[in-house]
Order: sequence, then structure tokens, then C-alpha cells
Amino acid sequence: MEVITEGVNSMYINETNKRNRIQVSNTKKPLFFYVNLAKRYMQQHNEVELSALGMAIATVVTIAEILKNNGLAVERKIMTSTVDMKDESRGRPTQKAKACFQSAGMPTTIL
Repeated sequence: MEVITEGVNSMYINETNKRNRIQVSNTKKPLFFYVNLAKRYMQQHNEVELSALGMAIATVVTIAEILKNNGLAVERKIMTSTVDMKDESRGRPTQKAKACFQSAGMPTTIL
């Protein structure tokens, strides 16, 4: 019974983390759509997580620099990794990046 409870609790923790996550694409929406969305998420949740795969990583970096240079956000954590993407015949590694920011008005915390 304890295992089920732990699984349910971790599921709720993951759901709350996804509320302030923006998955960035470099082909679907214009750059400032993501900048304005990140601003709105920081107003609502005081922090935002930008996530991207492959070529969209450059878009995340650009969004992050715009937020930081305008004094809207403070960088909390940046992570990069490689994930296996499944296509028709085989899996291939693809770069993945995550950047977490908090509102510039909030006190900073060390992670």
C-alpha cells in the first residue's frame, strides 16, 4: 500500500512541475510568443521552465537572454542531456535542454 501512495504523491509533484513548463519549438510559434508566455507564467507561478529539443535549443537560449537582459528573470538552473528519439527504423540521440528561471523580484534560492 505504501508503494502506491508514494507513486501517487510523485505523480502530483510531477503535475505541478508541468504547470510552468514551456516546450519551445523553433518552427511552430514566433519567438516573442514564447517570451510573452514566459512572462505570464512568471507572473502566475513566480518561475518558468523552458524546454527544447534539437535545433530549438537556440530559441530557448534567445528567450532566456531576452528575459535576463530586460531584468525580468534570474537564471536558476540549466541542464542539458541526450535523449533517444524513435523514428521508423532506429533510435537516434537528440540533444535536450532545460532552463529554469524565477521572477527577478523573488529572492534567489540555490538548487
